[in-house]
Amino acid sequence: MIAFMNALNNKKWWPYLFIAPSVILLVGFLFYPIANVFILSLQDYNPTKPYANGFTGFDNFTQIFTGDKIFYSTLVISLKWVLSEVVLQLLLGLILALLLNQTFRFRGLARAAAFLPWAISGVITATMWSIMFNEHFGVINDLLKRIGFISQNMAWTANPSTAFGSIVTAELWRGIPFFAITLLAAMQNIPGELYESCKVDGGGRWRSFFSITLPFLKDTIILTTLLRAVWEFNNVDLIFTMTGGGPANMTMTLPMYIANQAIKSNNYGYGSALTVIGVILLTIFAALYLKFSGFGKEE
Repeated sequence: MIAFMNALNNKKWWPYLFIAPSVILLVGFLFYPIANVFILSLQDYNPTKPYANGFTGFDNFTQIFTGDKIFYSTLVISLKWVLSEVVLQLLLGLILALLLNQTFRFRGLARAAAFLPWAISGVITATMWSIMFNEHFGVINDLLKRIGFISQNMAWTANPSTAFGSIVTAELWRGIPFFAITLLAAMQNIPGELYESCKVDGGGRWRSFFSITLPFLKDTIILTTLLRAVWEFNNVDLIFTMTGGGPANMTMTLPMYIANQAIKSNNYGYGSALTVIGVILLTIFAALYLKFSGFGKEE
């Protein structure tokens, strides 16, 4: 108590006192859970089997790398999921940003409508698209039958050949606005004089796009693709709601597998070990991506 009163009387300690609540919250709600995951990864921990709980060392990791075939399958599916989502969202988001950057009537309304999917939660998005893909009353089947693309209703999220494409489509609809918003904001900082000079020198739309727009968007594209890759890798809500990782594990990403192990099977030790591996993979990926992409470096 005396030390606390002395700190109050000494003004040099005031900044530390002011940030102390934030530091305590970060330690309590961020660092402690992360540390706890690393501790649990070295244990057999199942609340339903307390008699079997205890320290096992690296047994969970040994089982993952030597005896868990699903684990390697989840890595492939996770890579496929992240690449398809980030690439498609970036390309379509860039196109949408370029369109919304033009001057036209009701542009503000068009921007609001384009950004609306980003404001909808993942569970609501998944539920909405699950209904649309429903085999019996879904609008997707109805539209495709009307245009003659299919002859009979399909169970899009229950068919191994179409389940992955179905969840990619649903997440694509939700993720495009993220790139559109960030890229459109970055385009506002590009000096208009550059486009005018390019036009005077005989440069067309494609020339101005590749020589002016893309170089100015470089850092924004690198940062947004990194953030989106991490977010998509950790995506669980949409996949969990639409397919649950099925059918036949065709949509079982690593985070989805972790959720099944920890939440459904109550195998928190094994799930924590999988989480540690996921954290390490993401950390390595982020470091290498930033290093080789040249983020923040001048051309």
